Amino acid sequence: MIQRIQTIYLMLASIVSGGLIFIFSLWNTIKQKIFVVDLFSREVITLKVIPLMFISSAVLSLLTIFLFKNRKLQFVMGRIIILINLFLLVLLIYLSLTLSGETSVSEKGIGMFLPILAILLIVLANKAIKKDEDLVKSVDRLR
Repeated sequence: MIQRIQTIYLMLASIVSGGLIFIFSLWNTIKQKIFVVDLFSREVITLKVIPLMFISSAVLSLLTIFLFKNRKLQFVMGRIIILINLFLLVLLIYLSLTLSGETSVSEKGIGMFLPILAILLIVLANKAIKKDEDLVKSVDRLR
């Protein structure tokens, strides 16, 4: 059901989590920009988890679009995606505060705020899903 607003919200959340990670950097040092994909080559396991969480959030958002016949499951999947992005946000904040090698000046990139945008879009999608579910319940009550 492409015409529903929650489909658009879920698609945008998937684009934010899966597409914009290649465009916006997480942080910039004097020498280079660090993108999410660059973290796969690091040896620390917490840095390798970040790209996996971004990709899992994007894939789950895409899969949730196709659960339009089961709105309750779609709503639960939205909550799981929110939890993934909250954990990702906490992990990014933790890493930005304890980043090793901060002798050179670095600035945080806009990629640190991508989980916040994804959370906002999923919350809007869940709100629309709940509205649809309430509408179906009210029609069933009239029958």
